[in-house]
Parts: sequence; structure tokens; C-alpha cells
Amino acid sequence: MSGRMPGSGRGADRRHTAVTSGPGGVMTDEVGVITGELTLATDLTGGQLRVRVQYTGAAEWYEVTGSPLPVPDGSTRAGPDELHEHLHRAVVAAAAAGLPAGLAPALAATGPREGP
Repeated sequence: MSGRMPGSGRGADRRHTAVTSGPGGVMTDEVGVITGELTLATDLTGGQLRVRVQYTGAAEWYEVTGSPLPVPDGSTRAGPDELHEHLHRAVVAAAAAGLPAGLAPALAATGPREGP
């Protein structure tokens, strides 16, 4: 399941997707590694991508280690919605592959790219 909902901060846009964590799980700041059926949410606001995760159906959200990620101005010709979708999909794919060390190592090569 994937979706889009208003974010909690001014100008924020939140996307969320159900994902099964890959080998090694997903490293969080609050509780360490979590594994299994998760919901991953991203908020893009103020030039930063905030990434949080929860056990599907739970109330508690955890910050993924390495979040928030800076998003440089002018890093792509895409608009903010397209940029957020690209980044969200990259984070979901990384979580499905496993993020045992958090975001920075896994996403170093997946930043926004220029279109054709």
C-alpha cells in the first residue's frame, strides 16, 4: 500500500508505503534496528527529506538513522511533487533491500538526477 497525505509541518507533504524490511532491517535512532512488516513515511519540506518508519499498525514512529536528508535547491528539473516521489521510491527500495546502517550509505548514489 502506498499513499500521500498532508504532512505535519507547514508546507510538508507526506508519502507512506508498506514495505517488508530487507536483510539487516532498518536502523532507527530511537530503538536501533527494526525488521518485518513496516510502514515507511517521508516528508519533504524546507529542503530536507525526513524519513520515519513504524511497525505496520503500531502507533509509534521512529526516525530512520541519517534522516533528515538534505535536498539541494535546483538538484533536478522536476517539480517538488515529482522530486518527492523519486526520493520516496528510492528510500522504499533501500528499506526493502535493508538499511542496517541507516540512510546515508544506502542512498549515496540515488540522489536526484537531471531528466533526459
